[in-house]
Amino acid sequence: MAWVLVASLTFSATTLADWQQAQSRAIRHGLQAVLMCNGLFTSHRSLVQVFDQELKFLAPPRFEGPRGTAEGGPYEVDWAGRAVTVGTDIKGTAISAVFREGFGCIVLPPETKPTPEILSGLPTATTSVSVAAASNKNWPFGERVVIELPDDVDPSLLQDASDWAFERATPEQVTVSLLVTRGEQMLLERYAPGFDASTRTRTWSAAKSIAATLLGMMVDDGLLSLDEPLPVDWRPQLAVPKNEVRATVSLRHALQMASGLMPVDAEGLEYQSGSGLAYWAGDSAAIGARRRGLVRTPGTFWEYENYDTLLAVHAMRRAIADDQKYHQFPSDRLLTQLGMHQTLLGVDRFGDFILSSQVYSSARDLARFGLLYLNAGVWRGERLVSQDWIDFVRTPAPAGNNPKGQYGGHWWLVPSDRTDVPSDAYAAAGSRGQFVIVVPSHDVVIVRRGLDYGRFGFDQWDLTREVLRAIPPN
Repeated sequence: MAWVLVASLTFSATTLADWQQAQSRAIRHGLQAVLMCNGLFTSHRSLVQVFDQELKFLAPPRFEGPRGTAEGGPYEVDWAGRAVTVGTDIKGTAISAVFREGFGCIVLPPETKPTPEILSGLPTATTSVSVAAASNKNWPFGERVVIELPDDVDPSLLQDASDWAFERATPEQVTVSLLVTRGEQMLLERYAPGFDASTRTRTWSAAKSIAATLLGMMVDDGLLSLDEPLPVDWRPQLAVPKNEVRATVSLRHALQMASGLMPVDAEGLEYQSGSGLAYWAGDSAAIGARRRGLVRTPGTFWEYENYDTLLAVHAMRRAIADDQKYHQFPSDRLLTQLGMHQTLLGVDRFGDFILSSQVYSSARDLARFGLLYLNAGVWRGERLVSQDWIDFVRTPAPAGNNPKGQYGGHWWLVPSDRTDVPSDAYAAAGSRGQFVIVVPSHDVVIVRRGLDYGRFGFDQWDLTREVLRAIPPN
């Protein structure tokens, strides 16, 4: 018997073959295409501004970096058609994103150009947004803002908090707007150069709190149940549906990030597979959310997962059961009611709202959203969200590994070890420093928008502490 001595080889993660390399590259191209498209046509920023700030997020080591510069590169901008294509130099991975009124930019699958035929098949918004009617009305019901500080608010400390937010020692934290309102009185409104009250920027995961609000309205209406199985058709479908163990997943589980379904984004694959395929590469948000298997008992393990939000949003579409009414529902029940006329809720090319991240909004609109919660779900004397639902989203998810009890129902809560901010505060929060912070004990809403990048994240509770130095409790 012959023996062959084989040299021992040591492989690192960087030397192993990446069988999804083309897919990963397409997602990265789509990420840049969507940020460019929305930056130009939703936020109305210049190409130079987009490359300098919106795309700063794409800096290495996480990504290869932006493809090209504002002067040019392997991308195309169709100014007339309001579309952007990135990755034109690598066959099979070019991704286009095209602006659609009422939705913002919709991403197409690889190598799909936004031709008239393709555009005709994309979702169409039933109404367009306009701020003209609100221009002469006072805040928060309109766009006319007069800042008058009450005697018990310290203007010096409030200015210190503003400077603390904008003049960061860490250059990776880039504040672009800061609003503070006590009740309906605006106390502070500040913008970085290149931004103003009309600038819409991406909410990232702060959108999840908007999703929870709309789902709460569905529960209040009796169209969805918090604790019954989600009304979805799982993928792949079982030959014997009665054996479908995923049928135990409820809306409560999804909103508390404890569905028990196979994690994807939480495993570090967001920019290789998972929800990244829907966000940036033209895949279906609803199908991806429904093709995960059950790996844990629902409700027992907390794991932050974009697909849990998208699963719940698909249940909303199924419950409404009419695509036109589904697309109109957020506007009819929330955006128009609050005067959030600058806010666009994005969809995938199949018409499913990507309410885990793809929302573009102004700082003022998000402050209005925070005021709805500050007012316990009542707006101008009309109850839009039940007190029971607000109590639910503010209650820590019961999963034993919920970090310091700081996650509720698609809202973030004050960590149990923080004693420098009121424990009743809670926040909508998203990547790159998007925060809507509600502090009932001080009757305050704080909105901070950012274009942060890199390793160091802006802390919303530190901001809360700094702002509340200037404002006494109720």
